[in-house]
Amino acid sequence: MRLLGLVVIAVMAAIVAGAGQALAAPGTSTTPTSPAPTSPTTPHTPTPTSPSLGIPQVDGILDTLAGNGSSKPGPQASDTGQMIVVTAPKASDPTATLTAFEKGADKSWKPVFGPTKAFLGSLGMGEPKDNVYRTPEGTFALDQAFGRQANPGTKMPYFQATRQDWWDSNMKSPTYNTHVRQANSPGGDSENLYDAGPVYDYAVNIAHNPQRTPGKASAMFLHVTNGEPTMGCVAIDRDVMRKILAWLDPAKHPKITIGVNAAAPTGDGPSTTAPSGTTPKTPTTPSVPGVSDILGDKGLSDLLTQLVNLIPTLLGTK
Repeated sequence: MRLLGLVVIAVMAAIVAGAGQALAAPGTSTTPTSPAPTSPTTPHTPTPTSPSLGIPQVDGILDTLAGNGSSKPGPQASDTGQMIVVTAPKASDPTATLTAFEKGADKSWKPVFGPTKAFLGSLGMGEPKDNVYRTPEGTFALDQAFGRQANPGTKMPYFQATRQDWWDSNMKSPTYNTHVRQANSPGGDSENLYDAGPVYDYAVNIAHNPQRTPGKASAMFLHVTNGEPTMGCVAIDRDVMRKILAWLDPAKHPKITIGVNAAAPTGDGPSTTAPSGTTPKTPTTPSVPGVSDILGDKGLSDLLTQLVNLIPTLLGTK
């Protein structure tokens, strides 16, 4: 997933450049000469204030990650207009940075939420397995939303959880890795979506295992954080989670991309160092004109951190 690191860095660099151009060229503002009538703000349609990136290479890479332009039939061919990007410097990191992007009518991507801190599984991210506290790595659809609280205004399919709502994590169950509504637990490690507590006040399913293959993990959600690493989910601040739910729109086929700037761990435990006498292998990255030539291959994590720290100031949110 080295490509993802480059993608996010390029995106952040583009934001920095875009913000600088906006400050340097106030005469190019597109603000109407006469103010438009003020309309009440609806909670389910937050208005992005970030500049469009307008970088063809970056937009192209985000489209590729989203699966846009696929020639294959089925859901993967749908044009994704909302992307949530989660990235960390190392696969073993239990924390990451989350940024949400939306594709405008001009086909250019723009940041909508974030960057914000996200908690991952206590073993970081990589290959998901049942009973292994690791967040799945890759690009996945976001489908079913739910919560202990009432619908915050999301357009996603949503149900308010009670003590009869479970997520089936029993590997021997025919409804493994699905929501079931019944009085008793489906067995195994199934979660009661109400008794799990405030972390499930607001949540949306990360469809990382749509084939529901036993052993490849179930119940992976984007949900509210309790300030600690998760059992494999991605967890963020409650208010941000609520806003993201209100922003998500199934008509835009939202997806989440989770990746790192180093190879994912191969074992079931965290790995931060290479065996003695060996050199860690990193995935090869396709050449991206205007991106790889500028960034080079070193300091990806440090540069990402620096750019992420600049974003709140540049976008007027700090």
